[in-house]
Amino acid sequence: MYIKSVIAGAIASLGVAAAALAADVKVGFVYVGPVGDYGWTYEHDQGRLAVEEHFGDRVETVYQELVPEGADSERVMTQMALQGADLIFTTSFGYMEPTINVAKKFPDVKFEHATGYMRADNVSTYSARFYEGRAIQGHIAGKMTKTNKVGYIGSFPIPEVVRGINSAFIHARKVNPDVEFNIVWIYTWFDPAKEADAATALIEQGCDVVLQHTDSTAPQAAAEKAGGVITFGQASDMAMFKPMPRVSSIIDDWAPYYIARTQAVLDGTWTSTDTWDGIGPGMVGIGEITSAVPADVKAEALAMKDAIASGDYHPFTGPINKQDGSVWLAAGETADDGTLLGMNFYVEGIKGDVPQ
Repeated sequence: MYIKSVIAGAIASLGVAAAALAADVKVGFVYVGPVGDYGWTYEHDQGRLAVEEHFGDRVETVYQELVPEGADSERVMTQMALQGADLIFTTSFGYMEPTINVAKKFPDVKFEHATGYMRADNVSTYSARFYEGRAIQGHIAGKMTKTNKVGYIGSFPIPEVVRGINSAFIHARKVNPDVEFNIVWIYTWFDPAKEADAATALIEQGCDVVLQHTDSTAPQAAAEKAGGVITFGQASDMAMFKPMPRVSSIIDDWAPYYIARTQAVLDGTWTSTDTWDGIGPGMVGIGEITSAVPADVKAEALAMKDAIASGDYHPFTGPINKQDGSVWLAAGETADDGTLLGMNFYVEGIKGDVPQ
């Protein structure tokens, strides 16, 4: 009897110790690409690692990479919720409806969906104003192109991507009225082979600047191989390709947001919100502008960055016409967020149609 009592006491003690070591909150992340893409998913995972570093043992994180948008993502989210996740970040536009569907089944789990617009009591949305960084890239592109042809690799024709194309084009045209954009849609976020083929095709068409709204470094490698072509890092710095072809980048910094939202769950203060931040709050960073960019162009680009950050300049400030020549924004007028969030048209000067 004594031995049984000792064993029972030891087991009970181990249970108490295990409970003490258990994390207060479990946070899940669902990724559309691999964590090693050095682009979109890489930066989200850097945010996850920042959460671990910030909270230590209080927070446990889990993630699943390479999750296709659609039914597969719904299964992954469901599994995370069943395994005890208190907060789940779903980090791609195509996860929007699956997130809403799973959230209905797990009302006590908090969900955060990146780049979408559908919310619920337990679903928040968040995104970054990538178009602010595109304005700076467009300025540099317009100043540096020698062929007056700029290539743009688009993923999907959703407002987020169309906004970026328009912003880059507007600012390239402001400094170079002869510039043209060649746009290739590849209908994927991450496919290095398709991205490389698209970049190569654009370069063969005479584009000496290539921008991308896709997640791998394949366009950078294609430009490096071709020589004499400049590129910009997408979502992450892609610094391994500087000073050429990568001459600057848009860097998504999710860490502060992920830490703040995890803290809100820990505190019991989490509520459904919509967040859309840019250069000013630091969610959009501009990577080093390298020595390949002339000093005066670099100074102009940095001045634009500061003006956007301070709120003195909005990248969508009129006069701007739509593609058909109709007035969209009068002189001095700025675009409202509602129009930007639903943007499904090109501005005047861009050739071709937005795929429907």
